[in-house]
Amino acid sequence: MRRTKITKFLVAAVATLFVSSSVWAQDTLHLTLDDALKIALSENISVKVADKEVKRTEYARKGTYASLFPQIDFSGSYSRAIKKQTMYMDTLAFQIGRDNTWSAGFSAAMPLVNVQLWKAIQITGMDVELAVEKAKGSRQDLVDQVQQAFYGVLLAQELYDVYKENYNNAVDNYNDVKGKFDAGLASKFEMISAEVAMQNAEPNVYDAQNNIVLGNWKLKAVLGIDLDQNIACTGSLSDYEKTVGEMAAYENVSIENNSAIKQLEIQEQMLDKNYQMQLAKYYPTLAAQLSYNWMAMENNFKFSEYKWTPYSTGAIALTIPIFSGGQRYNQLKQTRVQQEQLALQKEDAIRNLEISVMQVLNSLETSLKQYEAAQKTIEGAEAGYEIAKKRYDVGSGTLLELQDAQLGLLQARLNLNQSVYTYMTLKSTLDKILGVNQFNE
Repeated sequence: MRRTKITKFLVAAVATLFVSSSVWAQDTLHLTLDDALKIALSENISVKVADKEVKRTEYARKGTYASLFPQIDFSGSYSRAIKKQTMYMDTLAFQIGRDNTWSAGFSAAMPLVNVQLWKAIQITGMDVELAVEKAKGSRQDLVDQVQQAFYGVLLAQELYDVYKENYNNAVDNYNDVKGKFDAGLASKFEMISAEVAMQNAEPNVYDAQNNIVLGNWKLKAVLGIDLDQNIACTGSLSDYEKTVGEMAAYENVSIENNSAIKQLEIQEQMLDKNYQMQLAKYYPTLAAQLSYNWMAMENNFKFSEYKWTPYSTGAIALTIPIFSGGQRYNQLKQTRVQQEQLALQKEDAIRNLEISVMQVLNSLETSLKQYEAAQKTIEGAEAGYEIAKKRYDVGSGTLLELQDAQLGLLQARLNLNQSVYTYMTLKSTLDKILGVNQFNE
């Protein structure tokens, strides 16, 4: 009876674990690189902030354009005479006005000639262009971050597979040596060596598992999704081996499409317009004004008896700047210094980017050589391991030879995966610098 209850409990536990694992599998989000990029470009906070900045500058531009249209206002006022004004005519004195004065009306004003306003409108248009370029730069940075994080997860998975296979080989070797030791065909030293090799291989598996978890967290943070969401990156680094070696695409590189350089160029244009706007403060301005008002003056509050008298005025206002205490002059000098500062910053940025491009290109060539060497090495390492294993199985080889061959195979596989990862991350960095890592959502 007790055994039956235990059996039922075990069956229920296994069923619960199976259902839980099925639910977990259904909740896991499987991602390709394109999927990850699409999610990041729609969910990442930095991209959303950049898009909001574009909208803000568009509203600011529309607000500046509104200055060209007539500004119409309605106003109303009431005043109470506390002590009326006294007027004199010879020896005769009398007070004028009434106790209550009411006024209401419309006024309209529109600039006719205002060069400073026209330049300000041009600057706001460039401000939108700058915000769009910054948003583009944010997307390029995000694409690079997603690619780097995605490749990191794939590398962690590849390392786990390599370390797991190495551990399984170590376990098989240990079981084989132990069987020979029990049969008197192997020494105790060989059994201890095989056991130590197996135990040394085990921590690497745990480290690789932890690296996968950390890599997934980093990727989820970049994507902007919930950190509790289970994800699984599909594919492997071997899928990108065909990309390795495509150095011909970088024969004639140019940083003219770099987002940072484009932003500096737009800022140069904005400063040029700003200088023209400051200069326009010396120019006369012409504006038109029109008003239509009603006024009533009474000594009581009998509104139904009030006599409202309309009146209207129209005017053309000409303003000619004459003297401002040197304010306009100093603002021009300040803008000119800003232009010189920006020119120096642009020159320094171009120099640093060109250095970065040369460094990445050099690193790409190095990683390509490492990949080609790793390809040749892994073929020999696999063959060497198979030979060493067969030699040990038939008794013509030593355990040390087998372990050396196994270690060589492990290192060759690690080098191959690392070279592919290094090449792809460098390529991602270079594409971002050149401004060509666009992703169509």
